[in-house]
Order: sequence, then structure tokens, then C-alpha cells
Amino acid sequence: MHAPSAPRDSWATRAGFILAAVGSAVGLGNMWRFSYIASQGGGAAFVLTYLVLVAFVGIPLMTSEFVVGRLAQQSPVLAIKRMAGPRWAFLGWLFVICGLGILSYYSVIAGWTLRYAIDAVRNAIPADTGAYFGEVSAGPDALIAHLIFMAATIFIVARGVKGGVERANLIMMPLLFFILVALAVWAATLPNGGAGYGYYLRPDLRELLNPEIIADAAGQAFFSLSLGMGALMTYASYLRSKENLAREATTVALADFGVAFLAGLVVFPVIFNFGLNDQIAESAVGALFIALPAGFEQLGRLGDFVDSAFFVMLLFAALTSAISLLEVVVAAVVDGLGWARKKAALAAGAFIALLGVPSAFNTDILGAADQIVGNFLLIVGGLFIAILVGFPLRERAEAELAMGMRSEAARRAWIVFLRFVAPPILLGVIIFLAEPTWAAVLTLFGAGGG
Repeated sequence: MHAPSAPRDSWATRAGFILAAVGSAVGLGNMWRFSYIASQGGGAAFVLTYLVLVAFVGIPLMTSEFVVGRLAQQSPVLAIKRMAGPRWAFLGWLFVICGLGILSYYSVIAGWTLRYAIDAVRNAIPADTGAYFGEVSAGPDALIAHLIFMAATIFIVARGVKGGVERANLIMMPLLFFILVALAVWAATLPNGGAGYGYYLRPDLRELLNPEIIADAAGQAFFSLSLGMGALMTYASYLRSKENLAREATTVALADFGVAFLAGLVVFPVIFNFGLNDQIAESAVGALFIALPAGFEQLGRLGDFVDSAFFVMLLFAALTSAISLLEVVVAAVVDGLGWARKKAALAAGAFIALLGVPSAFNTDILGAADQIVGNFLLIVGGLFIAILVGFPLRERAEAELAMGMRSEAARRAWIVFLRFVAPPILLGVIIFLAEPTWAAVLTLFGAGGG
């Protein structure tokens, strides 16, 4: 193992760390996946299930990643190996695999967003939004947008924690929140938007114990909160001060939920106000890239402005999440091989860009990769981090957490959640997801072979 070639980078401010962690959590999944799954999964039942899982599983696991990262001051692979021994090194590698795997197809979707943002600003999105999406979502156009987006992500990460990651999030996250709040206020003025609120949040509490909704809520929580992929552990490894990590995790989780919830208050009033229900059918992507632009088109000149603001906001969300995913891989290379950050960012980013080429040409491959990595492997990683911190690392982790959290009762509750609440829930979700994940594996190899 080579020693790092330079002193480890760190955050300039606590606000920089918080906004970066929120930026990692807030992404495209907040903008379309949360609201779509809520609408298909009993509305309020899904939202309530999601909140319960975030409170009793998500926040304890996020706190655990923060604790391990700050305590080890290294990237996930070396951090876990150093603290738990070589037998646990597989978990760090799993995080790296998840980071590069998710970014490989996430950047393709982000590339669509980049294309839409540019064309929205140019007022060049055609009236036939379905045909337009078909043109840009797969093929050479999707590949070019994917590569441009990856180049932007590489550029920011290569500039370092302070000059790249922190500065980008300090600019983009406040703008994202401002644009989203403004759009939600505007959507509330739409004359027929009330039907959209009803559809989004219709109470169907009979669905609370539906295993499919629980699995969907768990998958959404992990993907949205950036759990199980090492991004938050990596960000925490750049911390030097002794903040209350449980408080920081709660702040990030609440901000993430707030963005997701607000996005639904924009998406569904627009869809129902303009009678676009049929266009979303059973496709979350349809709501975001087909129905919404069609609705904005009906607003005339105002629609041009709203369209531009919406897709620029989406682009910010996509970029802040992509930065965190690439940072996981770059930190592993810098810490493990001693490479300079710029070299590591370029090499890792180029590899991920190449890995994403099949997804740019085939949306079936993209969907299969999302099921395997974005749903299944994230939850597997979450299960193992709960076991690791809750059992072998309990004393060291609790001592690290105590530096900011003085309440012994709160720390004991955290350990109880890690030991006895999170593992059985996550194991049940893993069992439920096994069949669709295996089907996704067959699809991936079938699509790759065809």
C-alpha cells in the first residue's frame, strides 16, 4: 500500500460539509422517483413508510457512515480495513463498486437532464415531447450528453474538496432550494392543481404493511440518502472538527425529504392541471421528461421560463450527486495508490464514462443496472454497515459519537437501532428484492449479449 502523496484534504467550513452531504443525497431520485412511487404506492402510506424507515434505519445508518469516516480519516476501503481488519475489506470494495456502478448509468440520465436544460434555455424543446425524449434518451445524442456531464463532474472533483466539491455545493444547493420553492409556490396557483395534490397524497393507510411499498420505500431511502455507497463516509473522512454527527445526519435527511416532498408538489399539480395523466402511464421518466415539458408548453412565454428553471434545477441536483459518487472512487484511488487527485479523477472518471456507454445506447441495460446496484447492492451494503458498527466496532463508534452527542440514552438508542431494528428490516427487503434483481441480472446479460 502506498502512502498518499499529499496531506489529506478537508472541509473549509461546517456549512460546506452539510451542503455537500445534502447535495450527495439530493439528486434526480428526489425530483421524480419519490413522487412517482408515492403516487403508485398509496400516497400517504408510502410517505409515512418512507419517513419511518428514514427515522429508524436511514438516520442511524447515515450516522454510522459519518462516524466511521471521521474516525478513520480514510476512504471506505482503507477505513473499514483499518478499523475492522481485512475480513471486512469486502464492504469497502462494495461501496466503491456501488459508487462507480451507479454513476455509470446515473450520468446517462443526468445527460438527458443536461440536454433538456440547454434546449429549455434555448426554447428548443419541441411540442412532441414523447418523440423528443425517444430521440435523446438512447443513441449517439445520449452518449454525447453522458460524456459531457462526466467531464464536468471530473473537472469539479479534480479541483479538490475545498476548491471543487465544497465550492460547487455552496453555489448550487442554495440555488436549487430557491428554484424549487419558487416552482412549488407557482404550482399552487394552477387552477386545477388540487387534483394533483389529491393524487399525490391520497390516504390509503391499508397499504402500510404492503411488502412491495416497504421495499420501494427502503430502496428510495437508500438511493436518495446516498446510503450504502460510501459517499457519506468519504465526505465525513474530510472532517476535522467534532460536530454532533447524529444532528448532522438528521439535518441531511430532513433536507433530502423536504426536496423530494416539494418536488411532488410541483410535478403533480402540473400534470393534472394540463390533463397529462395518460402521458405518465407507468413511467416515472415519463412524468419528468415527457409530461412536464408538454405542460410547460401550454403556458406560452411563462412556460419557457418555468421550463428553463425546472431543468436547470434538475441539472444542479444531478451534478451534486454525481460529484459525491465520483469522490468515493477518487478517494479510494488517492488513499490506496497514492495518486495525485487530478490523475485519480481523470482515470476513474474515464473508466466510469466507458462503463456507462451501454446504458447510453440501451435503456433496458440502464434499468437493469439500477435494479442491481441502485436498489439491491445499496441495501446489502447498508445491512453490513449496520452489523459492523453495531457489533465489532460498537465501543469505538460510540466513543467517537460521544464527542458531539453527550446524551448516553441517545447513543444507546442508536446502537439498539443498528443492532436490532435495521438488520431484520433490511434483510427482509433483500429477500423481497432477490427475485426482481435476478431478473435484472438476466436482462443485463441478455441485453449485453444481444
